[in-house]
Amino acid sequence: MATREEAKKYAAQNRRARFDFFIDDVLEAGIMLTGSEVKSLRGGRASVNEAYAGLKAGELYLFNAYIPEYLQAGRIDQHEPKRPRKLLVRRRELDKLAAGIKQKGVTLVPMSVYFNDRGYAKVEIGLATGKKKHDKRESEKERSWQRDKARLMRDKG
Repeated sequence: MATREEAKKYAAQNRRARFDFFIDDVLEAGIMLTGSEVKSLRGGRASVNEAYAGLKAGELYLFNAYIPEYLQAGRIDQHEPKRPRKLLVRRRELDKLAAGIKQKGVTLVPMSVYFNDRGYAKVEIGLATGKKKHDKRESEKERSWQRDKARLMRDKG
């Protein structure tokens, strides 16, 4: 059986999430999709860069995630590209996320959409706090130093 890391097949990633936010906690959630959305996700052209998760009528939803229309499907079988999609989490996890959202400055950011080893679409959600400009500069300096340090160690042998 393949490990979780080997089995991940990313459909979309939010690469800027760790740069723009401090990620406190990461959670895996299922996502309710239609057939054409799954087909389109497997094509890998989806985007979660501007997406966010939130509560709506006591349930967790993914808002503003872009999953393009599946062109091979007929006109009737199409889906709306930016519709809200319900996320599937356990009640205890939902309560924990709801308590986290109520804190000032905390939001739910989708980190990635992928297919697990069983072929189900999953969303990795991070409980995040926004970074200020000076925090972003600091993390950029740290990343640059790590890159230079690795280069120096490699050159020294």
